[in-house]
Amino acid sequence: MGRIVVGVDGSASSVKALHWAVRQAELTGDTVEAAIGWEYPAGAWATMAPGIPPEFDPEKLAVQILDETLESALGKEGAAAVDRQVVGAHAAQALLARAEGAELLVVGDRGYSGFKAALLGSVSLHVTQHATVPVVVVRGE
Repeated sequence: MGRIVVGVDGSASSVKALHWAVRQAELTGDTVEAAIGWEYPAGAWATMAPGIPPEFDPEKLAVQILDETLESALGKEGAAAVDRQVVGAHAAQALLARAEGAELLVVGDRGYSGFKAALLGSVSLHVTQHATVPVVVVRGE
């Protein structure tokens, strides 16, 4: 039994990727691991974002996004069957690290950042270029 890693950030695209990964795992007998990356605002970005409260915890927020997305998309029982990984790294690096040794890496074509006119989001583009395992990009509408 192998492992399918899927990137989940709460976006509609990542929910489609999650559903695709779960269906694929049902066919192959693999487990599903949902992964999300998080980072502290760094450098100039942190100074340009006034009002970030000192208690802001991006890791806690990532856990919340992952938990809520899984339960909303799969229900309590379905969400309980998915392994969860919250990684302190940029999303692309987090997914590449978690995908090491996996059977497959699944991502949506668009996350919560980037330009709408782009064919692929920056994370999906990066992982397709650098992953050491097969990558499936689940297209949106």
